[in-house]
Amino acid sequence: MNININVNDNETLTEISVSGEIDVYTAPKLRETLLPLSEKEQVDMIVDLSGVSYMDSTGLGVFVGLFKNVRAHEGKFKIIGLSSRLQRLFEITGLADIIDISSKVEGDVK
Repeated sequence: MNININVNDNETLTEISVSGEIDVYTAPKLRETLLPLSEKEQVDMIVDLSGVSYMDSTGLGVFVGLFKNVRAHEGKFKIIGLSSRLQRLFEITGLADIIDISSKVEGDVK
């Protein structure tokens, strides 16, 4: 039950790379780290989950909260690098229709 969170933050763009597992044990650390970043005005937040091997409903809850916060502050929110398993999780919950998601990492030619 390990999670690594790397943040590259500037005035208008916050890039986040997450690796490990997002579950009931690690989601609080993820929320703690990312929530303050989502409260900046008009920031674009991109979260790369290509290193995430597992995510449960608590992880989904974190991303719903981040999405709402970023949008409330007139920013844009995108999740990239989803494995087919995580992509399916977002699709079956209906979140893929609300949150901008992509299975490809920016610049990926696949």
